Amino acid sequence: MSNAQTPVDVSKEQLVQDFKVLVADAEALLKATASQSGEAVAAMRARVTESLAVAKDKLSEAERVALAKAKAAAAATDEYVHEKPWHAVGIAAGIGLVIGLLIGRR
Repeated sequence: MSNAQTPVDVSKEQLVQDFKVLVADAEALLKATASQSGEAVAAMRARVTESLAVAKDKLSEAERVALAKAKAAAAATDEYVHEKPWHAVGIAAGIGLVIGLLIGRR
């Protein structure tokens, strides 16, 4: 098994990291707002706004990539079923049998 990460795994990790930064910035904003006013608060709010915008962009991109992959998988499945319908029926029956055996063991 390979230890290499796929682009989707890396994107998920980046997204999680970006949200951690966003939360840290929001906490810092709360602390700054409680004890300071004026320029420090405005600078912290700008930083939080920027972090939020970056996180939203990355989330949107991750969603777009996931949707494209799901569409590609659906198209490949549709093509396979049309090319080999009896194989698809056999696979579905096998999966149904396995699920039935697993449920029957409960």
